Amino acid sequence: MRNEKFFEGIEKDIKELLYGYMKVESFSFSANERLVEPFLLDWFETIPYFREHPELCGAYDIPGDPLDRKVMYGMVRGRGNKAVVLIHHYDVVGIEDFKLLKEYAFSPDELSEKLMEVKDSLPRDAREDLESGDWLFGRGGCDMKAGGSIQWTLLKRYSEMDDFEGNVIVVAVPDEENMSAGMRGAVRLLAELKDKYELDYRMMINSEPQQRKSADEGIFSEGTVGKIMPFVYVRGYLSHVGKVFEGFSPVNLMSEIVRRTDLNMDFTDAVAGESSPPPTWLYLKDSKTVYDVSMPLSMAGCLSVLTLNQTPMSVIERLKKICEESFDKILGEMRASFDRFCAVAKPLVKELPWQPCVMSFMELYNEALRDHGEAFRKAYDEELEVLTAKLTGGDTNIIECNFELVEKVFEYVDDLSPRVIYGLVPPYYPNVSNYYYEGLGERKEITPYLNEFTTKKFGERYTNEYFFTGICDLSFSGITESKEVTAALNEYMPLFGKYYDIPFDALEKITMPCINIGPWGKDFHKLTERVLKRDLYQRTPRIVDHAVEWLLG
Repeated sequence: MRNEKFFEGIEKDIKELLYGYMKVESFSFSANERLVEPFLLDWFETIPYFREHPELCGAYDIPGDPLDRKVMYGMVRGRGNKAVVLIHHYDVVGIEDFKLLKEYAFSPDELSEKLMEVKDSLPRDAREDLESGDWLFGRGGCDMKAGGSIQWTLLKRYSEMDDFEGNVIVVAVPDEENMSAGMRGAVRLLAELKDKYELDYRMMINSEPQQRKSADEGIFSEGTVGKIMPFVYVRGYLSHVGKVFEGFSPVNLMSEIVRRTDLNMDFTDAVAGESSPPPTWLYLKDSKTVYDVSMPLSMAGCLSVLTLNQTPMSVIERLKKICEESFDKILGEMRASFDRFCAVAKPLVKELPWQPCVMSFMELYNEALRDHGEAFRKAYDEELEVLTAKLTGGDTNIIECNFELVEKVFEYVDDLSPRVIYGLVPPYYPNVSNYYYEGLGERKEITPYLNEFTTKKFGERYTNEYFFTGICDLSFSGITESKEVTAALNEYMPLFGKYYDIPFDALEKITMPCINIGPWGKDFHKLTERVLKRDLYQRTPRIVDHAVEWLLG
């Protein structure tokens, strides 16, 4: 156990760094994220170790990043090749909900004073925490520059030790709140450092805030949920609303698909007594941009599926089956309605011509290629370039871009009959957990070891969970079955390898167990976002250090 002298003055150091870190308004997926770079480069200059070893810190380029953002890193080298990686993200969400308090959003002391003036309008829990003075309020403090400030402060102290055992790398990444471009870039950095210094990565430690279920019991997470974003595009057949049986409404069919998938527990999985939340739809709209009396030509949407052990392929297969069943059901209902209509009217059509047709994006692509050959391929590639430029310029988002690409393919498909297209939209997050790893040896016991420490040191127990359910960058601490995943993304994700990629080779190279050790936080992304000062300044630094010392020693 580290001598307590090591921690003298650490509260002051963390607070000073955190207050400066928070002042950098590094809004996610914006040019502001780059403001962190000079802030941390200046901080490196204050540390003698990094002035003497400039090659061990700096800014690492994220290949192809539209905003030219960087991964910031610092490394302290000691004896041997064992290494621990500490990660955190430096991007923060917006402050729209702060309204008249926006100018105080990044100033914890001033914000607390202003919130006291409107405390009666706050939720009871937030008001009580504010009045206690035990919590630090402010955008980005909890999520997650508090954890980052703890990590940087510990790294500085390691750099001052004469006889340090092992190696510690702190990696700060942008874009966690969006597409995890930063962490996908960090994977490449860590692979390069591994080769250059022949490192043996023992564990990746994130310091995302923990969300406690009870005030007297903390949480360590030995992994994180994965995330898969299937999309569904329904192509209908246009008609006037006065002639509904001459057309096919995509809204009806899509509604059935949504109803059968949203909160569907068949998409969840359970591991070691833990379960992923059921899926829900994040985006859904039809293609109409103006009012007229025609039904929409198409409707599209995507849903979020959180996973503990499912693969993209298993999710796609389940979704495909639901789409097929939904198509059959809607056609049956349409025919029954048409029969009743025919009994009292004399429609122009004698029978409904529609047949169920469900296919993947790649199958649709191949049909367009068959119908129009090189003319289609050229138009498709040109559309990709246009859409990539729009994405880079912030003129569209990845979901809209995906469906514009589907629409482009349909321009070159000769068959006009209704159909359902399914596939995947970026981003993809692998599910990871120490539960799955073989051969961890003593590292398998890290949670009981840390719990013994916290019980003795602080009189507080920490429970273990195998999956952090908030989605985080620990998804890129390792990968299993990468060939199967790569094949699925190539088959079902139109933008994979074009605008969005995952460096699977590098990810395989750095694969290591992981754990989240963070301070207690509440109300992430809200006006009342806050972190417990006692954890921030006292407990979490000691717990993280205790883990580092054990893993390297």
